[in-house]
Amino acid sequence: MGARGSIGTFVLSALREQGLPVRASARKPQPGQFPTDIEVFAADLGDPASLHSAFAGVRQVFLYAHHDGTDGVIAAARAAGVEKLVLMSSGSVIHPTSAGNIITEEHRAIENAFAAASDLTVVPVRPLVLATNALNWAWPIKAGNTVALYKLDALTAPIHESDVAAVAVAALAGNTSPQVSGLLTGPARLSQRDQVAAIAAATGKDITVTELSRREASAQFSRFMPADEAEAVLQFLDDADAGNSPATDTVTQVTGRPATGFDIWAADHDADS
Repeated sequence: MGARGSIGTFVLSALREQGLPVRASARKPQPGQFPTDIEVFAADLGDPASLHSAFAGVRQVFLYAHHDGTDGVIAAARAAGVEKLVLMSSGSVIHPTSAGNIITEEHRAIENAFAAASDLTVVPVRPLVLATNALNWAWPIKAGNTVALYKLDALTAPIHESDVAAVAVAALAGNTSPQVSGLLTGPARLSQRDQVAAIAAATGKDITVTELSRREASAQFSRFMPADEAEAVLQFLDDADAGNSPATDTVTQVTGRPATGFDIWAADHDADS
């Protein structure tokens, strides 16, 4: 599900490369969006009726955690005889210092709702910091090559979306090790300042950074999300600034190869900035 999303695209591609039969869904699929040799369904997690046909004959489903429609997803999966749900969740659920954050607790509630369906096998995949968060900087880079950030030197280990997908595909392909649901990160911690520098190197642009106060950052984030979610994002950055955002080797444990560096992610997305 969400096969046009940043992670779903890689999941679909990897399953096809492994020769596994796969069906794709999107809320509003358009002609030409998917390879012609796969089935495509219009399906929405918030619309249980759309799930029954999409799930029919399917044994395993990759889907994104969403607070709307969880009961409907479970009911549709049961009715279709789905055996396994691989759930794109958040590493904050198992990251101790993220407990209590409203975004964390929303993901925890979704995981708990699926876990309560004991007749289904549910495998959470838990990235902590997605490298794609840096795409939020694309507009200011294009507009003037200056990025205003809160906690410039907060260290995180952003993970490439292809690595998240690789772990999800491992779960779909039968990997039952606990590491599949471990804390997913990139290979090394980088400050936001250094992430911007990596984007500058990849794009050849002279990008400068300025630092926002907490009040300024709250006002900026609140333009694009509810105020309580903006506060939750600031809390994540405060926690990272306190040194609490780790780098793990979960990708290597699951896939047998190193996680992808942020410099490679920046090069992969150079056209976006």
